[in-house]
Amino acid sequence: MAGAPVCAADRLASVVQEFESDSADAGDDVCYFGAEGRLESVIAGSESHSKALLGSQPAWDPAHFDAVIKSRSSLRAQLNRARNKGVTIVEYTPHQAMESRELQDVLRKWLSTRGLPPLHFLVEPETLERLLDRRIFVARAGESTVAFAVLSPIPSRNGWLVEQFPRLHGAPNGTIELLLSTAVRAIAESGATYVTLGLAPLARRDNVTSKDESLWLRSALRFAAMHGKRFYNFRGLESFKSKFRPDSWEPVYAIESSQRFSMKALIAIAGAFLFKRS
Repeated sequence: MAGAPVCAADRLASVVQEFESDSADAGDDVCYFGAEGRLESVIAGSESHSKALLGSQPAWDPAHFDAVIKSRSSLRAQLNRARNKGVTIVEYTPHQAMESRELQDVLRKWLSTRGLPPLHFLVEPETLERLLDRRIFVARAGESTVAFAVLSPIPSRNGWLVEQFPRLHGAPNGTIELLLSTAVRAIAESGATYVTLGLAPLARRDNVTSKDESLWLRSALRFAAMHGKRFYNFRGLESFKSKFRPDSWEPVYAIESSQRFSMKALIAIAGAFLFKRS
């Protein structure tokens, strides 16, 4: 007689349990970075886990994106500015993108304007090295490439993550808005039902209550929100993503297999994502 079917949540819980057991046997601690709703729901109520809200990511049904653009005069104006400056959007194959010196030049110049080391969960310098399952949309102004966007598949959600959208400093106003609008329309036409622009660090942390996090952790993240803007424009990134009026904002966590979130875990997260390892 066949056993009862195992649901996805039960499978994930089993994987978590096995992984943490093996890690404990090896003398290693566990901290999940970038955990979303599925994993958070699995450890909800667990007395052996703790979490910190890293920020939130905006999400849409791609079919709704055009309606957002049409409903906002400021967005329509940006798209018109880009079109009036002759900006056009084309899609490259992964091979074209990996071989394109122009895209490499856009990426190099864009990275040179970043004053501090890349946060690897936001800005990955090796953007153009592994693209075989990606979709790449390129903005051109006349004969020049001025921006591009890389989209990565999220098979479990029938959707896509817009990983990055590097652009030249002199790209016409509205270039990124036109680039994103075109890319999201394309994935909607292909049948995708989910798209996100990725994590906005420290966004929506006003929703965190004192019972969710310890005082030292809330104070540390509040300090990062207040003073980190001198180095990384987190607030500006959240504002940019907000103007497209997401269908929802999804919380993104760091989850530690410990009763209390530790300073050790916070330092490990900073080290892993601020500094590139060889």
